[in-house]
Amino acid sequence: MTIQRRGNPKVPDANGIEKKIKRGNALRQASAWRVSRGSLLVVVVAMAVVGTLTWLYLASGDPYTTETLVRQAEVVAQTRVYTVDCSEDYENYKRYPGCTPQTCGRAVTDNSVTREEAMALRRLAERGLALAGSDGGASILDLHSGALSMGKQFVNIYRYFGEQITDVFSEEDFRLYREVRGRIQAVIAETFDLDPSLLYLTKPTFFSRINSTLAKTQHDEYWHPHIDKVTYGSFDYTSLLYLSDYGMDFTGGRFIFMDSNGNRTVEPRAGRVSFFSSGSENLHRVEQVSWGTRYAITVSFTCDPAHAISDPAMPITSV
Repeated sequence: MTIQRRGNPKVPDANGIEKKIKRGNALRQASAWRVSRGSLLVVVVAMAVVGTLTWLYLASGDPYTTETLVRQAEVVAQTRVYTVDCSEDYENYKRYPGCTPQTCGRAVTDNSVTREEAMALRRLAERGLALAGSDGGASILDLHSGALSMGKQFVNIYRYFGEQITDVFSEEDFRLYREVRGRIQAVIAETFDLDPSLLYLTKPTFFSRINSTLAKTQHDEYWHPHIDKVTYGSFDYTSLLYLSDYGMDFTGGRFIFMDSNGNRTVEPRAGRVSFFSSGSENLHRVEQVSWGTRYAITVSFTCDPAHAISDPAMPITSV
């Protein structure tokens, strides 16, 4: 019988096992990378598709997309008028021939108030509002009534600060204010073919300062759509004189006319006067300010002499 010799059992090669493990790990990593790379590619493609669709939607001419009537960079040397049909609001009030709107619309001019005058009025507003100001994003200063935002309420700036007010305002401030108001009244009368002597300043007429601070009271919520003739029955014509520049001093804060077939927007420019008939034909709102500070003056006019107010004057102090 031949005896078959058995060799020693073969011991696994540790180095070979380690190589196989490494090779397996490498294959798994490569596979994972391919999966990850594939997933990333899908995400990138999806984002590109979404971006393209968004761009196409925004560029598609949706009827409610905002139309800019006047841009900040434009200079409107001659009054630009946009006529709209008058609403029935005026039928609910006594009519005043030569004043009550017969033709309604909105208009913009950069030729009634100079930029230098607007800057001087802005400095006036800054000095007055520096005395107090709202806790929220909207503060007002009314030189006629003396109303000044303070925290969550209002105070009378003339009574609250007394003789100190002469250190804040000057006779020149009030003279410029009256002169500018007169020019605004004149351009409104000319544009709407009114007798300027039958058009009266009315309340509220005030400076406004708006920034991006969160609203603390309803008085800070300036952005809601409204109709001036409905909110203030005395209003027949509303005007705004802008004292700062959209896109430079602030973003947001554009004035938006809300028409049935879309929005029409005016971009503020220092020295620009925007004015309009105050009825439902000019439903509007102010876009929320997202950055910076927006200054303006709302100057309001009525045809009803019973609602007329006088120009403000420097308080007389005791000697």
